[in-house]
Amino acid sequence: MLVAYLIHWLVSSVALFLTAYLVPGFRLRGFGSAMVAAIVVGLANTFVRPFLLFLTFPINLLTLGLFTFVVNGAILKMCAAILRDFEIEGWFSAILGAVILTIVSSLLHFFLL
Repeated sequence: MLVAYLIHWLVSSVALFLTAYLVPGFRLRGFGSAMVAAIVVGLANTFVRPFLLFLTFPINLLTLGLFTFVVNGAILKMCAAILRDFEIEGWFSAILGAVILTIVSSLLHFFLL
């Protein structure tokens, strides 16, 4: 069970690191900071994201769920504000990073787990 969590954490860290490589304005200082950021993003997704999705439900309904990427971008931006080695320059980078992170993470988890 613990090994499964560690593998999931490692794959999420790789996805975050690849996203930083692909998205301009989305920076990590190294793979170690990607590992720390993956933990913080995971905790924010567990505790903050449900509350934000509840608050934005009407606009999310109107946009057929596309506003979820804005919520995910806000989560990433909050985590970047907390961590020293994780930077996101603007909202465009945050939202594009959320989209790319979702795609990369899904592909990596599909093929590796």
